[in-house]
Order: sequence, then C-alpha cells, then structure tokens
Amino acid sequence: MKTCIIIPAFNEAKRLPVDEFLEFLASNKSNYFCFANDGSSDETIKVLHKIRDKYPEYVKIIDFERNEGKAETIRKAMQHLLKEKKYDSIGFFDADLATPLSEIERFKKELVNNPELLLVMGSRFKRLGATIDRKFKRFLFGRIFATIVSYFVLKFPVYDTQCGAKLFSTKISVSVFEKPFITRWIFDVEILLRMKNNLELDIYKTVLELPLKTWIEKGESKIRFSDLLKVPFDLIRLNRTN
Repeated sequence: MKTCIIIPAFNEAKRLPVDEFLEFLASNKSNYFCFANDGSSDETIKVLHKIRDKYPEYVKIIDFERNEGKAETIRKAMQHLLKEKKYDSIGFFDADLATPLSEIERFKKELVNNPELLLVMGSRFKRLGATIDRKFKRFLFGRIFATIVSYFVLKFPVYDTQCGAKLFSTKISVSVFEKPFITRWIFDVEILLRMKNNLELDIYKTVLELPLKTWIEKGESKIRFSDLLKVPFDLIRLNRTN
C-alpha cells in the first residue's frame, strides 16, 4: 500500500525529530511524507529541506506563506494529495511524533484487511502492554471532551477524536475536505460529522479507532487557554450546523 503522511509544521525547527524521519525513510520505501509548512517564522523550512534533500523521491514540501492553523493546513494538503491520485492511503501525524512512525504499518494493515474502512484513527487508550504517556490534566480534559462529543454532537461513541494520528483510504470522497472547517482545533470532529451526515456513511463500518501501542507527550501543547475557552462554543456551532 502506497501511503503519504502529512506532517503539519509551524515553528518546528527546534523540536522536529529529523533523525527519526531519516531513519524511517531509509527502511520504508512504500511510505511518503508531505511536510506542510504553515507559515513558520523560524528555520522550519530549512530543516524540512534537509530531510527532502536526503530523500527527494519520498518527501514533498508544501510551503504556505502565512499561518493558517493546523486544520486548514491539513485540509489543503489533503486536497492536493487526493487530487494527485498517487496513493492508496493518506494520513497525518503530529510533527513531534508523539505517535511514533512505527505505528503507520499498523494503520495500513487495518485498511488492507478491511476494504470497507475509510478512516483509521489512533486512540490513546492507556492499558497494560501499551506505553501511553499523557499529562493527567490533558487526559481528564480529553475524557470530558470525548463524552460530550459522543453523546451530544456525533451521536455515536468515540474514545479519542483528538489524537493527531489518522489514516484515510483514498477511496474517501474529496468532498470531506472541500470546504474550510468551522473550527480551528476540533476539526477532527467535523471530519466525522461530514462522513456521517454529508456522505451518509455507516460510521461503524467505515471508521476504526485503533488503540496505539505508543504515544508519548512531548513538550507543551500549542493550544492556548483562550483556544480552550472557545471549545464549548465551537461544539454548539457544530451541533447547530449538522
């Protein structure tokens, strides 16, 4: 399965794990990367070029001149890659690789083994046999958020909408990413709503939550307190428009 992973990058020059990307690229020839530079003001673009210069056949860079936010950066990169029609699956991982690249093969295996699946979502489910390192306050907020989203917005059970690791089969309609997302930080919820309501898909057959083997929180979140204050209002907007 030919796969491309979008890595949204905003001012990641100091924390982008370059060696991890290079080591992975050296031994994985069915996986490609699209680094989407979201108007960074530091040396991010230079760091990205260092990676591409090593593996130009497997690395693409999309350079956005101004910062548009993670949601819009991923949406535009996804549109671009879907229209190229080069890949069997396209996904996105966070630039800090809290979800390690080794998880990609597990995601791909699920899509290969189940042709009905259109989306595999990483789930940070802490359990025996897994290494899930997450600050308690983020875990607690995540559980409250997931409960509200499941029962009042999506109307189906989801454990972890906000994990930054997702992989889509390219059989999914490009219309899911056609219009800008209403929200800046909870666009993952919008994706599921568009699949359910706009495409009228059977979510239980087309979406799989895959418990990650490893997820390690790295550094501070880029979500500001002011962004968190907007989340309840964003959820109300989503509920009204869907």
